[in-house]
Amino acid sequence: MKKLLSILFVVGTTFLVNSQSANKLKKELLNSIEQKSSELTALSDKIWAAAEVAFREEKSSEYLIKYAEENGLKVEKGLAGMPTAFTATYGEGKPIIGIIGEFDALPGLSQTTDSFRNELTEGGAGHGCGHNLFGTASLGAAVAIKELIEKGDLTGTVKFFGTPAEEKFFGKLWMIREGVFDDVDITMDWHPADHTEANVQPSLALVDFMVEFTGQSAHASADPWNARSANDALELYTSGINAYREHVKPSVRMHYHIQDAGQVVNVVPDYSRIWVRVRDITKEGLQPVYDQVRRMAGGAAIMANVEHKVSLISGIHDLLPNRTGGAIMQKNLEILGDIQYTQDEIDFALEMQKANGKPQIGIDGKIRPLRETLESPGGGSTDVGDVSWLIPTAGIRTATWVPGTSAHSWQAVAAGGMSIGLKGMKLAAKVLTASAKKIYENPEIIVDAKQELASRVGEDFKYEALLGDRDPPLDYRVN
Repeated sequence: MKKLLSILFVVGTTFLVNSQSANKLKKELLNSIEQKSSELTALSDKIWAAAEVAFREEKSSEYLIKYAEENGLKVEKGLAGMPTAFTATYGEGKPIIGIIGEFDALPGLSQTTDSFRNELTEGGAGHGCGHNLFGTASLGAAVAIKELIEKGDLTGTVKFFGTPAEEKFFGKLWMIREGVFDDVDITMDWHPADHTEANVQPSLALVDFMVEFTGQSAHASADPWNARSANDALELYTSGINAYREHVKPSVRMHYHIQDAGQVVNVVPDYSRIWVRVRDITKEGLQPVYDQVRRMAGGAAIMANVEHKVSLISGIHDLLPNRTGGAIMQKNLEILGDIQYTQDEIDFALEMQKANGKPQIGIDGKIRPLRETLESPGGGSTDVGDVSWLIPTAGIRTATWVPGTSAHSWQAVAAGGMSIGLKGMKLAAKVLTASAKKIYENPEIIVDAKQELASRVGEDFKYEALLGDRDPPLDYRVN
């Protein structure tokens, strides 16, 4: 008997569901997400309001931990030397399916849910990458899977990974190093976006380092000849980086943040500090660019007659999307169907697009078809990349933002705190749940996914994290 699967949202709207395909999903599969709709909304809203940056996600992680424990998952806290890193596990035996969650915010992006710029907290942080949605949907899916295991409908283990500091320091690297992911057969994740599709595209590899220049201070007017300016070196260094941009491949990205350039205008600064980030399609392509930018710091120091120090903070691999797992997630996206929006939500999108000089196209909840994996699609970087080189990793993106919205923007914060973001979040939770169910019931999918990964990395691959033996940089947490 054909029927439509009703899906209740906070604002009373529904997804259009393919009635024929929906019969293939057990009713209890999505009931858990629907029954917990208000709980997941409240959880996301609390994380959105807390808006805590890297390694300072104390409230956000506790919100997630409390929810996991209340729903019967076993929690392990403070993993890999990071107070806000944790796992939440249920079940026993194989297969072990991991679901990744993130929950850190970005500094300086505080925003209300208005369609125009309006800080919630002056100078505060905001979820410009939608991690309030990310962590909540992933944990919601883990809880739904737990309930199916508990009922005896599925056999195996589900493991939620609460991973801190993705935006700044890449907490998953230390979790990998400490073996937190070792027993997992396949992982799934998702990410907020302005569209909906299975994510089968790579990300960029990245290296993250700090450069410090140390000279000699003096009175800037009375005797500047006795000074050796750390700022001279800083300016020479940034000029070198910017000149170098013309001579690298289009796939390369270089950017920096000047963290310290002196305290007062009439003192020649004896200290300056700059945070530098270099990216490329692969770790191999990244290395020569990193080497050159690092050497340039020494050249700037020589020209300014100061000392310098380069400190590697961390680095991440490019993402290896798993098309075997991606196809499963794509199928479930198509079963659940397009996101439907109210007129108020459409008007919100139009207002935001108009205010920001974007084409006024409204909002797009359609499911995009599965794309070919491109060599260089552009975009950002993620420490999920390192996980994907070790464990088959499948992901999706769902529409949580107004079309044309850039990640790491106040526009993303606004949409991620209201119904547009919540609809995308709930779709993600349902797709993760449905896809995990499919994999538990068909363990050959894991075999195929592992074979795909092995063929991608090659027989001689040996994983090396781009962080050496360093501890998590908790000392940088206030910077």
